[in-house]
Amino acid sequence: MENSLVFLSFFADSLSAKANAPELLEKELSIRARKREYGIMCIASQEGYIPIEKEVKMTRRLLEIILRYRFPVHNGTKSTLILRDLDLLKEIDRSAILPEDLRQKLGRGVIISFSFSTLDEGLAKIFETKAPTPRERLETMRECKREGFLVGANLIPVLPFLSDSDERLEEMIKAAKGYGADFVLVGSLTLYGEGKELFYRMLERHFPEFVPRYKSLFGIFLHHQGNIKGN
Repeated sequence: MENSLVFLSFFADSLSAKANAPELLEKELSIRARKREYGIMCIASQEGYIPIEKEVKMTRRLLEIILRYRFPVHNGTKSTLILRDLDLLKEIDRSAILPEDLRQKLGRGVIISFSFSTLDEGLAKIFETKAPTPRERLETMRECKREGFLVGANLIPVLPFLSDSDERLEEMIKAAKGYGADFVLVGSLTLYGEGKELFYRMLERHFPEFVPRYKSLFGIFLHHQGNIKGN
């Protein structure tokens, strides 16, 4: 099932959304529900709470459809706007039909996770410029936990040489636990396409000493200014 219904990168210069996402989801879930195929939906593969979501409420419409067909959902985000939709998420949590292999293991219909690359406010301002601060995300996670949800922290991606040391990881894990996280996932950085180029530009601007080390890990690309060449 195609779950990537809305796209945003807090890192990118632009964003896009599938305007017909609710119609696509309605069609797909109606088919799956008739077949009793209740897999966990993911909102979203990148970010379901883009800034314009405050006005367009597309993610909220998707949650309403998910609730109607009683599918479980994993809502991963960096945004505090998820608090707006806790009413729908509570209904989904109570009424979702779980796949057979998860009924005993999970026993509920909603997972909420918050993504962090770092807890350092300075680094976050550089690499997550459009996202709420790490502290705001932690506070939002704690609020979701107080509301009774299963919550966790996705330390994804940790940044090589910047936020992936044992000390930084331990700091983030302890902070997540202190703010109520039921689980912590750690994932590495992947770079490709436009995102790779944007990341390298910021790295050159703020941490040029690490550029050679990143090249050794991720390769190089054709820079628009021509000062870095490769593929």
